[in-house]
Amino acid sequence: MQQVAGLPSEVTSLIKYWYHSQKNCVRWAGMFSEEYGLECGVRQGGISSPRLFNLYINGLIDELSNANVGCSVDGVCMNNFSYADDMVLLAPSLGALQTLIGICERYAGTHGLRYNANKSEFLIFKAGAKTYETLPPITLCGTNLSRVKHFKYLGHWVTEDLCDNMDIERERRALSVRCNMLARRFSGCTKEVKVTLFRAYCQCFYTCNLWVNYVQRTYSALRVQYNDAFRILLGLRRSCSASGMFAEASVDGFHAIIRKRCASLLDRLLGSPNSILKVFAGRWDSPMMRRWISLHSSFVNYEC
Repeated sequence: MQQVAGLPSEVTSLIKYWYHSQKNCVRWAGMFSEEYGLECGVRQGGISSPRLFNLYINGLIDELSNANVGCSVDGVCMNNFSYADDMVLLAPSLGALQTLIGICERYAGTHGLRYNANKSEFLIFKAGAKTYETLPPITLCGTNLSRVKHFKYLGHWVTEDLCDNMDIERERRALSVRCNMLARRFSGCTKEVKVTLFRAYCQCFYTCNLWVNYVQRTYSALRVQYNDAFRILLGLRRSCSASGMFAEASVDGFHAIIRKRCASLLDRLLGSPNSILKVFAGRWDSPMMRRWISLHSSFVNYEC
């Protein structure tokens, strides 16, 4: 740790003593279990835990990035994406994927880590209508990985055809649940309180700035759900104008929220020092960039 972080030996000794000496117990029904020690992992919720974990895992990320195996965009290697202990490997072939997995296995073996093969899986992106029915096994720690057609990464659904319909439907269902909760619990509140709650709970549209490939029916269903959520919470008529009710309450409509979210992400991409994000920010021919430009260059007013 000292060589990687460049920290004084006193600091690393303090952290080492802290973790070796810590004791834990379980509280249940007002009772406490006997104390026990933890032999691995960082303190959950600790302020220093993310940085300490990064020091531990950065070596693996460097090995993967320097392996010259995987996908490359504009000369930048993009074979691994990590957030905490959630990692996605990206490879142009099954052989390359197995090579990257081998690097992970060797790193785990020398650093006291152990992968859970039952929680690991692989997906093959479709190239048009082309697909593979018979494939050689992909293994992790001697266990064959299951092939899936979609998986959720950091709350966002990724599918083999790169279609966002499933993720939009995920957000529509979540919005419906939040709206029903607000209408049930806060029906007696004032209009100002309801509007504040609506802004806080119904306008997040998690990862909406990544939606570029979907059918209009699925996208419109989310917009209708958003409009109906506001009507239900405020007790408005179903036939009232969507643009009118949002303007009267000084609340952003569906399309305004989408445009703001996309503009915010683009601004962060352009200002990011990350080499991978810089590549995407500079590719004006990418589907995501075309989608963002179309949102701000043309506006179609929908009402429901």
